[in-house]
This record gives sequence, structure tokens and C-alpha cells, in this order.
Amino acid sequence: MECELKNILLRPGDQLKIQGIVVSDANRFQIDLGADSDNLALHFNPRFKDETVIVCNSKHESTWGDEERHDRNPYHPGTTMKVRVKMTGNLFEVELPDGEEIQFPNREGLDVISYVRIKGDFKLTSFKIY
Repeated sequence: MECELKNILLRPGDQLKIQGIVVSDANRFQIDLGADSDNLALHFNPRFKDETVIVCNSKHESTWGDEERHDRNPYHPGTTMKVRVKMTGNLFEVELPDGEEIQFPNREGLDVISYVRIKGDFKLTSFKIY
């Protein structure tokens, strides 16, 4: 599955809520926020097969930054899940379903997120910006 949204407007203080189903034989999925596919302020990437981690990263002019790896991955193949991302300006706060939170710096320094892509082993059921 891939869902790509362009020309959206996500500013500091705004939140993005995504709900869906992780497919039963999932390897990974990703949620990307940025200016375009080559300039991502947040790449949120839960992985399931070879390793059970969440990887966060950024991309500047098609070049990936340093990965931040989180060993706690509360998502599981075959389950319904939700993720809430809040943009505070200098960082992203990603609320996980178990109540934990991952904070990732806005390395790109973007004031506005205009691009969102959801891709991978995931069936999107709800998408909301508020």
C-alpha cells in the first residue's frame, strides 16, 4: 500500500493521527513527513521480520541521516494500530499505542510539513490532521 499526499499544511502545534491495520505477514511500513520524497523531516519505520525495532530518520536532498533505533516496537502484524505525530517545531513527538512516546528532532528545520507518505505492509483506515 502507498498513500502520498502533497500540498498539505502541517504546522507546529498540529497533530497527525493515522489508524490502520498492520498486514498479517508484515515486514515493515513507514510514515514519512517532509517537503517531498527527497527531503523528509521524519521517517518513522516500524520493522517486524529480521528485527523488531522502530527506526526514525531524516533525509536531506536524497541523503539519509543517522538512524535512531528504538528496541521497543509495540506494533504487531495482523493487528489494528494507531500512531499520533505532533509537530512542536523543533521536534516530532510520536505517541505509540502503549502510551510511550518517541521524540525525534526536526533536523531539516521545516516550519511547515507539506508532504506525507504512508507506505508498506499497512492498510490505512483513517487519516486526520488537527
